[in-house]
Amino acid sequence: MRIVACLNGDRRPGAHPALPVSVDQLVADAHAVVAAGADAIHVHPRDPGGAESLEPQVVASLMEGLRSEGPDVPVSLTTSLSAESDPWRRYDLVQRWASPLLPDSVTLNLHEAGSVDLAHLLDDRRVDVEAGVWTVEAARILVATKMRVSAVLVEPTQVAVEDAERNANAILSLLDRARVGAPRMLHGTDATAWPMLEAAVASGHDVRIGLEDTMRLPDGTEAHDNAALVAHAASLAAAAA
Repeated sequence: MRIVACLNGDRRPGAHPALPVSVDQLVADAHAVVAAGADAIHVHPRDPGGAESLEPQVVASLMEGLRSEGPDVPVSLTTSLSAESDPWRRYDLVQRWASPLLPDSVTLNLHEAGSVDLAHLLDDRRVDVEAGVWTVEAARILVATKMRVSAVLVEPTQVAVEDAERNANAILSLLDRARVGAPRMLHGTDATAWPMLEAAVASGHDVRIGLEDTMRLPDGTEAHDNAALVAHAASLAAAAA
């Protein structure tokens, strides 16, 4: 079971006192979460003003810092339209990412416009695709296109835990019927983050946790930082094992 630390997401700078934004902060946080039990990290690159960005120079600066000073673990970056709202410009930016500083993988939300074209580009560039599947319809895109992916991220976005569980189970059932063999990761957001993580642990799926997904521990108290969230997730995984 992999534990991926999602360090910042699309949260605004200052949303949490320990939210990492700069390259130095992300490098330091990467070391902390790996020490706490994470096997990989997922990052939303930020420009000097703290905004999400897929600009080649921003990605290159981040990857250079993580490769030269960060821990030796896989690095996943976002390609979400929250970072670049124009799908065609997003394609152009990813196409211009510097080859020596490419991430190990990227997350790609299949419900977003341009996702299939971007998946082909990433395959050509030998960057693994982690398919973000928010709905049954997105799972059908994955099955219909026979897209090559390294993982399927089952990401229910419903606010109520019961609704999120129902959506996740429907997605997982479709993947089973279609015999999609890629590893699966199940995670929620805010109120559903810990229930989805516990469901993933119980089912043997990979998990992720971090300030992108929640800023609180299961008891409702604010987490000190990403490492505290990862440490709690690691303890749950160890107890289940």
